[in-house]
Order: sequence, then C-alpha cells, then structure tokens
Amino acid sequence: MKSLFKKWNQVSLVKQIIIGLIIGIILALVIPEVAKPVAIFGSLFVGALKAIAPVLVLFLVMSAIAGHKSGKKTNMKSVIILYLLGTFLAGLIAVLVSFIFPVNLTLVKGAEGVTPPSGVVEVIKTLLLNIVDNPVKAIFNANYIGILAWAILLGLALKNAADSTKTLISNFSDAVSKLVTWVIKLAPLGIMGLVFESITTSGLDALLGYGKLLAVLIGCMIFVALVVNPIIVYAFIKQNPYPLVFKCLKESGITAFFTRSSASNIPVNMKLCEDLGLNKDSYSVSIPLGATINMAGAAVTISVLTLAAVHTLEIPVDLPTAIILSVLSAVCACGASGVAGGSLLLIPLACSLFGIPGDVAMQVVGVGFIIGVLQDSFETALNSSTDVLFTAAAEYKEWRKKGKKVEIRKVA
Repeated sequence: MKSLFKKWNQVSLVKQIIIGLIIGIILALVIPEVAKPVAIFGSLFVGALKAIAPVLVLFLVMSAIAGHKSGKKTNMKSVIILYLLGTFLAGLIAVLVSFIFPVNLTLVKGAEGVTPPSGVVEVIKTLLLNIVDNPVKAIFNANYIGILAWAILLGLALKNAADSTKTLISNFSDAVSKLVTWVIKLAPLGIMGLVFESITTSGLDALLGYGKLLAVLIGCMIFVALVVNPIIVYAFIKQNPYPLVFKCLKESGITAFFTRSSASNIPVNMKLCEDLGLNKDSYSVSIPLGATINMAGAAVTISVLTLAAVHTLEIPVDLPTAIILSVLSAVCACGASGVAGGSLLLIPLACSLFGIPGDVAMQVVGVGFIIGVLQDSFETALNSSTDVLFTAAAEYKEWRKKGKKVEIRKVA
C-alpha cells in the first residue's frame, strides 16, 4: 500500500485529475446508485477551497505589500490593462459571432427568487459598497473586492512596522499557502465527485434542445482562449504563446471547469503562478483581482444570450448599438460575482439596452440556468485560466526587456 501511494504521488497532478475525471464518468454511467456517496468528495473539495481562499488572499496580499521594497516592480498596470482588454475583446467577439450565427430561443419560465441589478450604476454602487465592507464580514461572505481592499490598506499601514511583525505576517502567509497545497492534493478525488454529481443530477438530455446556443457560446469561448488570448500574449512576450496558453488551460482550467467558481480556483492559480516562477508580489494581488474583474467568459455569456433574446424578439440592431453592447457586457462582466452562475443575473441589465422588458429578460436567465452545467463550466475555465495567463504575460514582458530567457516550467 505504501509503495502504491508513493507511485501515485510521483504521477503529475494533472494526470491524477484526469484519472479522477475518468473514474467519475464511469461511476456515473455504470453504477450511479451504488456510487452515490462519491459525490461528497466534490462537495468537500469545493468547500475546502472556498474556506481557505479568503484567508489566503488576505495574508498573501497584506504580506506582499507590507514587505514590498521601493523600486521593486509589480507589473500590476500591465496586468490590469490585459484584464480589461481581454474582457472587452471577448464581448466584441461574442457580438460579431452572434450576428454571423443568430440564435433564436424557446423562452421558458424565468429563474425564481433572484433579483438582477437594475442598471450599470447599481453594479458600480455594489462594487464600491463591497470595497468598504466590514473586513470580518468580507472574509465570512467571501467578498473578494472587500478582502482585497482591506489587505492592501493593512499592507500599506504595516510598511513601516517592525521587521519582526512583517516576519510574523509572512509566516502566516506561508502557513496558509502550505494548507492550500494540501487541499490541492485532494483535487483528483474532488473532481471525481464533482463530475459524478454533475452527470447524475443534471444529465445532458436537457441540453440537446439548446445545441445551437451552446455551440455559439462555447465556440466563442474556445476562440477567445485559443486565438484572441494567444495573440494578446504574443504581443507582450514576442514568442510562441501556446505552451503558456495550454499550460494555464490544463492546470487551472480543468479545476475551474468543475468547481465553476473563479473565487474557489484562486488557490489553484496561486500554486500555478509559483510553479511558473512568477513574482509573488505581483501574483498575490493580480490573481484575486482577476477573480473579480477578469471575466472574458462572462462577457461572452452576457453578449450571446442578450443578442439571442434580441433575435428571438426580432429587434433590429445597428453596428453602434452592437459596439455599445460589447462595452456594456465588459463592464457588466467585471461586476459579476466569482461564483457559479454569477454572470447570468447581469443579462437583464444588458437586455435593457434594447428595451427588452424584465419578465422576458428573466426568461432568458432561466434558459441560462438550464444550459449552465456546460456554459458556466466553460466560462469559469476561461476566466480563471486567463488570470494566470495574463499575470505571466505581463511578467514575461519584463523578463524579455531584461534579456532573461522565458521558459515555461514543467511541473512534475
């Protein structure tokens, strides 16, 4: 048994996850009733990630800023530009594809018990209120905007603290990071449970009626991941971007696909940034920030579903309005919560641009929840893997300027 466990640990985490994925599919298809208890592994894995992520972000960001020395570059300006550019271009691509392949919806009953924001002003207001949220409440509710704000302020306040205090904070940060590595080691079991639960509870039959809509949504996201993002990254690092793109998709996208939460995937992304040899001062801030504002997948979802409603209702749309929708979807996406289904509640906001009434818009949200088992998984995989991709691209640009060779590390 000990020998078997040792051999298992020598297998790379990605291969372990793929094995867990295959086992989960087999159990769900062959013995779903007998293997029902397997689903608990998925719940435990996601619960552990959600529990550790807020504490990790608080201590990592606070430690990085408190220990930051003047003159050290963090590349945050480049990262933010990449986040905003990537989100806008994703929305624009989705608008163009929706015009080329228009989709009509069979509207269903709207989602019950959810209240979408009434406008962009409300989205911005919510973001600002989240910034000044009580720090304990922010950690309890996993409000990453608030956690990030308090971590930055506390880090700045502690810049002139005694070295012993900074060391203590750094030690706490290291300890929490160690806990994260223990949680991530459970990923194969977690993914097995998540895929089993997804197949046995949701099934795929309900998705067949929305094949064209899913094809447009997923096609846009794949195009952004494999064409748009590599072009952006190439513009920064001036070398073949695909090794980095595929590494991020493989090692961040897979777990994000099944957890369906950018926030839950923060610890996974932190570990990947460390494996890539990136500057901790940069990624400890950029990764949690990306989980809140880097939402290319959400921009695609908002644009495609909104224009599907527009085509269904036969509302004429001109080019300027379409461009405005691209901008609006990007702004809305940045306000989407980093949890499963967060982008769907912003669809009524985009629909209001075309005068679509709220009850019809909520029916579109209902369609979004029906296809959510795939739509939200692909969306989160794109969002979360891009957080690492753009963080790495910004840093590799600086490496290139200094003449340092950029090599994508292989993780055992």
